[in-house]
Amino acid sequence: MKMARQLQTVILAAVVAMTLVSCGKKEAFQGNLAVEDEENERVVLLFSPMEKSNPDKVNTARTAHDKTVALAEEKLGVMVEYRTYTADNYQERTYDEVLEDRARNNMDDFYLMNPDSIQILGEEGRLADLSGLSIVENLREVVKAANTVNGKLVAIPQEVVAYGLFINKDMFDKYQLALPRTPEDLLECCRVFKENGIETPIGANRWWLENFVFAIGFADLYNGGNTEAEIQAINSGQVKLSAYMRPGFEFLKELIDKGYIDAEKAYISEAIEGEGPDFLAQKTPVVMAYWGAANADTAYGKADFNMQVIGFPSSRGPMPVVPITGFGVGAEAEHLEDTLAVLDVLLSDEALQIYMETNKVISPSKNIQVDCIDALKPLNDRINEGVYVLASNAGLKVEQWGNTCLIVRELLAGATVEECMARFDQLQAEAMEK
Repeated sequence: MKMARQLQTVILAAVVAMTLVSCGKKEAFQGNLAVEDEENERVVLLFSPMEKSNPDKVNTARTAHDKTVALAEEKLGVMVEYRTYTADNYQERTYDEVLEDRARNNMDDFYLMNPDSIQILGEEGRLADLSGLSIVENLREVVKAANTVNGKLVAIPQEVVAYGLFINKDMFDKYQLALPRTPEDLLECCRVFKENGIETPIGANRWWLENFVFAIGFADLYNGGNTEAEIQAINSGQVKLSAYMRPGFEFLKELIDKGYIDAEKAYISEAIEGEGPDFLAQKTPVVMAYWGAANADTAYGKADFNMQVIGFPSSRGPMPVVPITGFGVGAEAEHLEDTLAVLDVLLSDEALQIYMETNKVISPSKNIQVDCIDALKPLNDRINEGVYVLASNAGLKVEQWGNTCLIVRELLAGATVEECMARFDQLQAEAMEK
């Protein structure tokens, strides 16, 4: 867990700003804490990495969120007051660290949280059980599985963020290659590309290679019908977490050793900024990114080729990788009743339909189906089939997303697979001591 806290991961960036989701960009939300003064007898306090939208600035995700907040305010006669970062102070403290301190001191009513904060505050009993909200009967199982701590559903998002492989289908067609389903398939595709003069078949950055590890390592855990028992075995120490991580790390090491990934460049590259230009210029046929990047003009929304977004290769075929964020309510929130009522509206099918129609993302409600672009249909189909792996699961004692990302970076810097596995064993031992 200590490694994850040092990492300063922000998955929320893809949720609230349609910007890059990476393990290393919490700093974007650091600064002075500002409170909007509103004279209203019924107020609920939201701590989040965003303010209400500037009407003169286009921001799709914020607009979607603000529309649902406005719906709740109108229906309930309650003011949702945003508390957030706005200036340049608190440079030494991450968004999550400040959020957790505020939650422990009951300074706000509800919070928009990253997976590690959900896990920490849930285990401390700081978050209310949301199982009584009306959305729960409509929730996708992926959300319930990720955000249940000690039997309580402690957080629910407005969207499900999914990661996949972004494929230049034209380049695959040129060399008569089928889209990869298994790790072996992808290795063969990379071999063919390399032999035909494509220097780096897979464009990578320093944040997202862990998706390969999750897809390969957790494919059976989440899709083999024995998820709960396997998680209990890991939490008890009966089974080593490193046993799940090893195949993915061995696969990454093979990609690096064969030159299919440029480890030196990946180690220093920011998400999309590093590999994006070569992908758009059709110099590299494969990159990895989150769902929203396919819609964003600042990422891959204007590709000049046939782009397909598929799951990561696994023994069970293309596998979407899903880290879950969410809104959580303080267990001792001052305005608990009104806050739960607001969240019930924000997460209603009516509000989620508005949210989905605005920014074309996967809804946490199984009743709301996204009208996605053609490129995203392969990934969306798998998720609708219930096929995915979680990259964040509050039921596992070891935080997964941030820790795995950091250990992958050690591999990129030259660590051996055995050294990486020792790090996982250490994390598991530390978690069991708590």
